[in-house]
Amino acid sequence: MTFPVARTRDEALVYLDLNPCTCGSVETDWDSGVVSVDGELATCYDGACGECGAEREYLFALPAREVFPGAEWPTFGGPEPSELLDAGEWLWLADLTAGNVPAEPGEARRALSMARAAVEEVLKFIPEGRDDVPPEAFWSERGRQVRDAEPPRFRRDRLLVVRDTYRDLVH
Repeated sequence: MTFPVARTRDEALVYLDLNPCTCGSVETDWDSGVVSVDGELATCYDGACGECGAEREYLFALPAREVFPGAEWPTFGGPEPSELLDAGEWLWLADLTAGNVPAEPGEARRALSMARAAVEEVLKFIPEGRDDVPPEAFWSERGRQVRDAEPPRFRRDRLLVVRDTYRDLVH
């Protein structure tokens, strides 16, 4: 059985938040651990929905190499693009987070750090020698909607300006 790779805990938790329970709630206290499924190691996240009590479980493949948290929070993964979220979903997350920055300075820095890291994830989808995110980097409905709404936002130069703006606002 093949599972998508969760490169880090931060990436897995973002994925889980973007995939709510069937009742629509994202409120779940997740437990996680390494399990064996058909002889293959995987990370299992499980918990009960805080709204309806339904049991939820997700299995992710382990990354080929461990990614350690960086100097800045969050750490979503290494240099390779995500298998969990497509380029459009990462930009959607950046927009959502940067559009709801709390007034409290510490929380504002945290939100802007999340937005910066999400834009960095979009940049990982741009192959060497290209200037924009290729069509195959959009596999979710939400991701394609974000791209279709404004395709130029997925150009390297624009993404770098946005990322750097969020980074500068954090500092």
